[in-house]
Order: sequence, then structure tokens, then C-alpha cells
Amino acid sequence: MLDKAENSTAIGPVDAGPKSVGRGVALVTGGRRGIGRAICTTLAMRGFDIALVDIVEDQEVEKTVSAVEATGKSAIFQQLDISETDKHDEIVENVQFQLGEITCLVNNAGIQVPVRGDILDVSEETFDQLMDINLKGTFFLTQAVARKMVSTKSGYKERSIITITSANAALVSPEKGPYCISKAGLSMASQQFAIRLAADGIRVHEIRPGLIETDMTADVFEKYSPDVATGSICPMRRWGQPEDIATGIATLAIGAMPFSTGDIYNIGGGMQIPRL
Repeated sequence: MLDKAENSTAIGPVDAGPKSVGRGVALVTGGRRGIGRAICTTLAMRGFDIALVDIVEDQEVEKTVSAVEATGKSAIFQQLDISETDKHDEIVENVQFQLGEITCLVNNAGIQVPVRGDILDVSEETFDQLMDINLKGTFFLTQAVARKMVSTKSGYKERSIITITSANAALVSPEKGPYCISKAGLSMASQQFAIRLAADGIRVHEIRPGLIETDMTADVFEKYSPDVATGSICPMRRWGQPEDIATGIATLAIGAMPFSTGDIYNIGGGMQIPRL
């Protein structure tokens, strides 16, 4: 069985590169901790100023802002429940007014089912909450940012929209049905935006994390760790770390995959590979 010490091994953040490089502003939803914090700090190391958007404002936000500022880049916090779609345009305008042009959107915010269980017992309330945040909120925030990007005469070569879905966009987990459905919907939305924005020079990417050690997976860490250790779930035999996801996002955000849009990047240690 994997313990916490064994599980902590992961590749480090992307090399920071020249500190003078300015890449515009990355708006990161759900950025206060975990994967979101790793994304914020890694993108800052690669030259982005950071607009951190989250539903909660607490000391975790302060830690993330401080981590970004320690790289020499600027950071602001905007409090938002992304399901409140009528506030999206205001947030986008505030970010551009305070920091400058948004050149990268990272859709990281999302929630898990409150209780894992039989799909036959899923309530309409639970279903609606998952769709409102994971799918509807992300879709319309992407729309708001995309409209701003299209209407802006940009001086930046690299502009991107990166959406974090899940291995569950394709892999069925009946005990969390609405979550899987919301992520599958996001996957299609990402490809739709990719087609629409390609001619505008805006690349759209989808990241599908596998098992990543975060607060969201804490309740199943002990359950899945034996299978992770044997390779039956994850051939690389370790849990993913937030930095693994952040490294992939930074690679895409800086344009290191320049002829890619609408593609799906699995970051799950091989768990997406079909096996007998």
C-alpha cells in the first residue's frame, strides 16, 4: 500500500525561464489551494500575472497570492461562484482593468458529488448543482473570456483556454454519475470552443487528470492506494500530484504545443489505457 511519503514523489514545476518574460494574464478558477494553487504558481513562474478566482476567500487565498508574488509576478483575487453566470462579464472586466489582457483561462473550479452512491438514488438537487457549477458555470465563463479575447487586438502571440475535466469524462464511475456526466459535457464544450476560436489564434485544450492527491480525493485515498501501488489502476504506480497537472497546463499555456487545439491530454499515469 502507498503511504503519504511514497505518494509524494512527483516531477517539479516547469523551469521558470527568464523572469522578464511577460505573457499577459492567466485567469485561474478554483485557484486557492491544491491543483489550483499549483497552476497559479507554475504559470507565474512562466511569466503570467495571475487572477485567482474562487468561491471562498480565506487564508488559503492569501497563501496562493503570496506564492505568486514570490515569483515576481502580480496576483489579484476575485471572489465568484461560477454558477452565478450574471457576474461573469463583471469579473472579466475587473481582471482586465486591474492586471491587463487575459491571455489564458484555466477552468479548474469544480465540485464532486456530495455522497458517492447508486445512480438510482441521485436527487435532482444534486444533479443540478453539479451541472450548474461544473458544466454551465464553466461554459459561460469560457464564453465570456472568449468574447473578450476575440474582441481584443492582442499584442500577445500565445492565447489559450485550458479546461480541466477528468478521466471520468470517459471512464465510468457509477457511484458518482452526475460528476462523470458533467465532465463529459465539458469535454464536448472544449472541442466546440476549439473549432470556433481556432481562426482567432486561440488554442483550446482539455486536461484529463487521473487520480490526483487532493482534498477532493481524500475520502478515497485509502481505498484506492493498494490498487495504485500494484499498478492495477495506475501503471506508473503512484498518485498524481497537483504539480503534475500544473506542469502540463504550463506547457500548453506558453505555446509549447503550437499546432494543437481541441486535443485531450490525459495526465493520469496511464490509467486511461484500455487493458484486458
